[in-house]
Parts: sequence; structure tokens; C-alpha cells
Amino acid sequence: MPTVRGPAPVELPQVMTMAGSDSGGGAGIQADLKTMEALDTFATSAITSLTAQNTVSVESIHPVPVEEIEAQVEAIRTDFDLQAVKTGMLGVEPVVERVASYAADMDVPFVVDPVMVAASGDQLLDHDAAAAYEGLIAESTVVTPNADEAEILTDIPIEDPDSMQAAGQRLVEMGADTALVKGGHVGDEHVVRDVIVTRDDVTTLEHSRVDSDATHGSGCTLSSAIAARLAHGDDILEAIESGVAFMTRAIRYPLDVGEGPGPVHHLANIRDRSARQPTQEAVESVVEQLVSAGVSSIVPEVGMNVVGATPYAERPEETVAVEGRIARTMTGIRVTRGTRFGASSHVARFLLSAREHDPDIRFAANLRFDDSIEAALEKIDAPVVEIDRSNEPEPDEEGSTMGWAAERAFEQVETTPAVVFDRGDVGKEPITRMLASDAADLAARALSIAEEL
Repeated sequence: MPTVRGPAPVELPQVMTMAGSDSGGGAGIQADLKTMEALDTFATSAITSLTAQNTVSVESIHPVPVEEIEAQVEAIRTDFDLQAVKTGMLGVEPVVERVASYAADMDVPFVVDPVMVAASGDQLLDHDAAAAYEGLIAESTVVTPNADEAEILTDIPIEDPDSMQAAGQRLVEMGADTALVKGGHVGDEHVVRDVIVTRDDVTTLEHSRVDSDATHGSGCTLSSAIAARLAHGDDILEAIESGVAFMTRAIRYPLDVGEGPGPVHHLANIRDRSARQPTQEAVESVVEQLVSAGVSSIVPEVGMNVVGATPYAERPEETVAVEGRIARTMTGIRVTRGTRFGASSHVARFLLSAREHDPDIRFAANLRFDDSIEAALEKIDAPVVEIDRSNEPEPDEEGSTMGWAAERAFEQVETTPAVVFDRGDVGKEPITRMLASDAADLAARALSIAEEL
């Protein structure tokens, strides 16, 4: 007989966004709420304007009357225990001034994203409102302008990290506790440099640039992530670093919607976490099949590993592998320990480097290589390529020898190689590397090679 179950309430930090609504769902309030919830906070909102927009353009903007914004904020403040607030599109001068008064009155971290222009190029802030931002910046915990916004706010032309620092210092002089001047629109085609300025210090964050126009909502996502992390108790630098990492992954895996440049993937982090267990189970299934078949003939001297990446994996610790590798025995092979995330270095880095060329690749393994393996590879009905490691860089060059190996492999084929082998070099064991988007395909190819031997 079913019984009535008692509730099990969940406590989360509570945050508020004060921003405009994006009818296209990629930026504004919609991006803020998705991001804040993805980072384990309860998100509330006060809508400052209504926009009719999509991935191509902003068709119209309707400012919400100040008294209606006040009603929203008061409804939230009287019922919720807020731990952080972020602002986005405010649109007009009276709204900026009223939000500045809230920032002065509320004793919580205030993250100010001075939204002025949409990713489509449409203006989102009138001239008088831009001038009124000085009062809001003076009350901010963190202000997060991009290069164009920093120029408008400080009258300093942004051309390089030095001018970004100068603009950040001007914003701090205006009263901000911290200025994060974002470098997405500045300089190097390979690296993005964000400059963080406080009264006491200057920090530069560097991360690889993602070659994508699909950045709609990236600023909203970053500032919301920072607010969420501040609500969790992170210090400002921790919150910014975490927010940048969150936003970078969101840009790396944008959503393919609309006719224009798509929005960033606000839920990429949470989707990544949800994929961890299925990925681990897939790797364990491959390992079980290899152990059951006793495939000692394909295990290299250094041991064999099977690695799986979640669909949004960016770092080795986001790949799962056999801890201690798979070793040969007198009767077959054995797994020294179980599987865990972060257990592989070399194979994981090769897999991640290959994913830079084809993000659908999810699994990899390293096998022995010799003449018999080379002959068996002829049976593989998929691209097989050879790389020459005699020109391989030292590990401290080009960032990673595994990145170099993947680059050389993908140069040789128009599609994705299923197998990449090399004949070794002085002090380097010959090796076969297998790639697959599906764990079953990886297992089938490895087993077919073992059967040929």
C-alpha cells in the first residue's frame, strides 16, 4: 500500500538577475537563469526590458517601467535570502540609476555586466544610460566589460593587455572592487587574455580562443556564473576563474539553433556531469570484452589503456580510464585496478587533442605495434594513418606531444582516422592508437586485430 512521503527540501544559495528578456533564449534573463541553475543556485529575476530578437537581429526593445522593476525586486527581497545579484541589459538612464541605488542598499555581492551592444551589433543602451553607469560601477563588486564596453566607460582605447589594464584601473578608481576586462575582442588569434584589476593587484587569465562566431549570450553567461560562484562563497578571483572556465566550455560547444550565429551552451557543464556514469560504464564494457578475450597479443610493454571522454570533456580529469592500465600475464591480461576519471595522461591527451578536430570522438586505446599488427590493420575498414615520431617535439614544445601526434594524423586524411600508428624512435616504443566515437566500435576493432594475430 503506497504511503504519503515526506518532503526532503534542498537548500541552495539564492541569487537574482536584473536584466532584459531575450525572446530568442540565448542571452539576457534566459541565459542568466540557465547558468545560475546549472551552477547549483536558485535563480530569481527582475526583468528590465523586453526584446524581440533572435540569432540574427534585435527587432524591438521595450523598457519596463521603473515602478514595475521596483515591484519585482521588492517581491524578491521580501521573500528570498539573496546571496548575490547580477545586472545585465538595463537600457535607459532611470533604470540604471534605480539599479545603482539597489546596489548601494543591498549588502550582497553585485556583479555588473554593462550590456551595451548585442552580439548581432544592435545597440542595447541609450547614450544617457551609458553616462549613468558610473554610479552603478561605484557600487559593484565586479564589473565585467568587454573591450568595446570598457572603451565607452573609460574613454581609453583598448588595443592590448596594457590598455586593458589601464581601463580596469580606471574602473576601480570609479569605485568597483574588481574590474574584469574581457579580451575576447582583442589581439591574439590563438589566445584570449582577460585582465583582472583590483586595488591591490593585476591578474591576467589566458585560455585558448575558440574559433566560433556562436558567442551569443557569452557575456551574460560569464557574469551569471561569477555571481553564482560568489553566492557559493568563492572569493572574487576564484569566482572569476571558475566563471571563465564555465563560459569557455559553453562557447566550445555552442547550440546549433537559428539562422545566425547560435548561442553558447549554458548547460554544457551540467550535461557533462550527467554523462560521467554512462561514459565510465562504456569504458568498463570495452575493458571487460578485452579481458574476456584475453587479448595479450595487442598489449604494449608499457601496458594498455582504454579511455572515454564525456561529450563535453576538455581536460584529462574529465576522461575515464583504467587506473594502472591493462597488463599482460602468462594466461592473458588483467586489470590492475578499476576505472576512474583522471586515470590516464598520454592516451587521454591524445584523445582530447583528436577531439579538437572531431568533437564526436569519444573513445581511444593504445595497442602494441609491430609487423604483425601492421598486417592486421589492413583488415580495418576505416582510415589508418602512420606518423613519424622522429620529428616529435620535446614535451615542453607546442604544449603537448600528444597534440602534435593528433595534428600530424589529421593532416593526412579528410575524415577522422580510426587508427594512428608510429614505428617509434630512439627511446620511444612503437605504438598503435585507436579512436572511435562509439565504445562498441573501439572494442570491435581491437578484438578484430587480436583475432587476426
